Amino acid sequence: MKMKNKREEQRQKREKQKKERSDAKRKRRNTEPTLIREEATKLEKESFLIVCEGKNTEPSYFNKFKLLSAVIKSVGEGRNTLSLVKRAIQLSKQGQYDQIWCVFDKDDFPANNFNSAISKAHGSGFKVAYSNQAFEYWLILHFEDHQGGAMDRDAYCDKLNQYLDSFGVKYDCDNKTITNEVFNILISNSGIPNKTYQELACERAERNYNNFDHASPAKEESSTTVFKLIQEIIKFQ
Repeated sequence: MKMKNKREEQRQKREKQKKERSDAKRKRRNTEPTLIREEATKLEKESFLIVCEGKNTEPSYFNKFKLLSAVIKSVGEGRNTLSLVKRAIQLSKQGQYDQIWCVFDKDDFPANNFNSAISKAHGSGFKVAYSNQAFEYWLILHFEDHQGGAMDRDAYCDKLNQYLDSFGVKYDCDNKTITNEVFNILISNSGIPNKTYQELACERAERNYNNFDHASPAKEESSTTVFKLIQEIIKFQ
């Protein structure tokens, strides 16, 4: 009988110890940070889909941004205004993106097409980085505070190369691709304390844009909203 009682005491002791260990584990789970969940959150990145009119210039530019907490998918569709927005709608259904941007130019397209494309993009939940007249206007703003006037977009390339010449590089006016050399200049220090060329371009573009009432973006030459996209991108550098 004594042996039986002793075994029962040992069993009860083991059960008590087991319960104590279980309670301790449960307490730790409730009080300690969940490292697995935190790590999963850190791995989540902002995703950009940038659907561009140009096949070369814009994609070669946006794809060069190196971001720590975001990924960019920039595609050149060779489509314009309304057809580009329709294509963006199709592409948006093929993946999950936090931000979808349409990038296109005024060029010689009818004012109604240009304005309607902006409205359709916004109505679809997309953002727009347009340039009036062309994307190269955004590039020129890195070096010059151009606010319109007597300069047609056909002269944009030559004007841009006038500035790039001092760096020993050239923008290919035919291929229209932003090389690593050109891109690195655009994001380099401008010589003005604590200002990169890119920051100057954003400031100039935003100020020029705010000079218009936006009743008809097609009539707002020269202007660009590319600065809005850049301001979003650099948040994740």
